[in-house]
Amino acid sequence: MEIVNIRIDERLIHGQVAAYWTAMLKATRIVVIDDFAAKDQIQKMALKMATPKGVKLSILTVPTASKNLQEGKYEGERVFVIARNPKTLVRAWDEGFHFKTVNVGNMSEKFGSVQVRRTVGVTKEDVESFRKLVDHGVKLTAQMIPTDDIVDFAPLIASDSIFD
Repeated sequence: MEIVNIRIDERLIHGQVAAYWTAMLKATRIVVIDDFAAKDQIQKMALKMATPKGVKLSILTVPTASKNLQEGKYEGERVFVIARNPKTLVRAWDEGFHFKTVNVGNMSEKFGSVQVRRTVGVTKEDVESFRKLVDHGVKLTAQMIPTDDIVDFAPLIASDSIFD
């Protein structure tokens, strides 16, 4: 099993992920780590419909995904991991699924958030989660689509004054 990318994108699987990322990464399986989606039949159906033809899909809770990824359950596959938010990845880390890099994609602006990139709005809770990942040695990058330049994301959330 090769994990080809770990991405935060609150939309989970959508046009950019399906059309650009999955193809560029030559992913053979998408693993969505999301407790809500794993338990909601409508979400599951929508994600299945958005998954590119020929690509396998797993929609899993944090504990199940962490266990499967640690145990190398997807042997011989190129796995693209997607989570809705950084808190989910902190929980996966705490469950024992460790990784080196996270690509921050889309996090829309919401109440209490600050826009740190054109497509990324973060709350104080998001920043706290991102900082926990950085403390674990995880490199955070930002890249909307594969042809965009890779940006170091950590400096964007490093200052305590971003919410002033």
